Amino acid sequence: MATSLGSNTYNRQNWEDSDFPILCQTCLGENPYIRMTKEKFGKECKICARPFTVFRWCPGVSMRFKKTEVCQTCSKMKNVCQTCLLDLEYGLPIQVRDNGLSVKDEVPRSDVNKEYYTQNMEREIANSDGTRPVGLLGKAPSSSDMLLKLARTTPYYKRNRPHICSFWVKGECKRGEECPYRHEKPTDPDDPLADQNIKDRFYGINDPVADKLLKRATTMPRLDIPEDKSITTLYIGGLGEDVTDSELRNHFYQFGEIRTITIVQRQQCAFIQFATRQAAETAAEKSFNKLIINGRRLNVKWGRSQAARGKESEKDGVTESGIRLEPVPGLPGALPLPLVSDEDASTNYFNLVPTNSPAVMNQVGLPPPPGVAMPPPPGFGPPMFHAMDPMAPPMPPPMAMRPPGQVHYPSQDPQRMGAHASRHGGL
Repeated sequence: MATSLGSNTYNRQNWEDSDFPILCQTCLGENPYIRMTKEKFGKECKICARPFTVFRWCPGVSMRFKKTEVCQTCSKMKNVCQTCLLDLEYGLPIQVRDNGLSVKDEVPRSDVNKEYYTQNMEREIANSDGTRPVGLLGKAPSSSDMLLKLARTTPYYKRNRPHICSFWVKGECKRGEECPYRHEKPTDPDDPLADQNIKDRFYGINDPVADKLLKRATTMPRLDIPEDKSITTLYIGGLGEDVTDSELRNHFYQFGEIRTITIVQRQQCAFIQFATRQAAETAAEKSFNKLIINGRRLNVKWGRSQAARGKESEKDGVTESGIRLEPVPGLPGALPLPLVSDEDASTNYFNLVPTNSPAVMNQVGLPPPPGVAMPPPPGFGPPMFHAMDPMAPPMPPPMAMRPPGQVHYPSQDPQRMGAHASRHGGL
């Protein structure tokens, strides 16, 4: 340790003794009933090297035990968690937070200057109400567009998982399921995220996690303002089933007068129409990638005009909400048009094979050509049996010799198989 119990009375009086740590929701864990062990002056702070009260706890089932790493004075100076050293408000590294707020708070590195700086910050913390950060961070603007886009809205409990078992990687772990470490394949050792330093994170320099987030911020999408000045509607996507009309109105009414709010529950989206274009532009600027309702981040886009909606509806694979659908693999393409000649184009509507049979021509509903007789209807054609054949049924009388009012139906022929004479005689 930098100081011992008998070296300096003043330093012993300033050793930290606290009753509860300053932690983020992720490090605290998802279990509301948590047990901690408290060790007074158990370790020295990894930043200011002064003894402080160490807390140790398990954040959940199958998680590793965690403990506080820095004292509460260093935690309050930077407004960070005592364990992971991430910002308590945004859940981001200090380097990303300071870059977004345009703050450059340089903490001295030498022992004497560090002790003097820490004493001044302790005096400022004691004079404050404890609700706002101190130092340059307390004078910085309250929010930033980049920080609101990168901020983590929900806890990330996977960060509390046990470390990878080095014996299992070498194939020598004999504890099996009782091993408290993870039996998983390690990541690439050349990955920059595998080399993290707690002091670099606190001072905001050479932090690989911060570099990754800053690169992501430069590639994040932007919301371009449409050229059509008549568009005053915003599209809100990803509502889910919990967001209501009143919650949307309570957020967007601050930007200007709202004309209508239409919620499409089937597609889980909404359309908010403002009375003026200026109100719509202000709402889009203040809400794009920053709108969070009921813990859910909502997607904000500009609506489309009637002309643009009509043009996009003509395109294949585009839904009403403007989302382009991926083509389904394996589906057959469009069928080609049939190749027909000029002579057949006017008559062959069903792409039938051309033939000279009058029966086939009659099937398509066309009159027979001149010189070709129409086939007689069923029952009125020539007999299929020979005239002298004893098995042949009697010929029906000609039409001129039939009594008036009696019509011969072939299905009522008494000689027909299955016919009944009594039924025929009734007519």
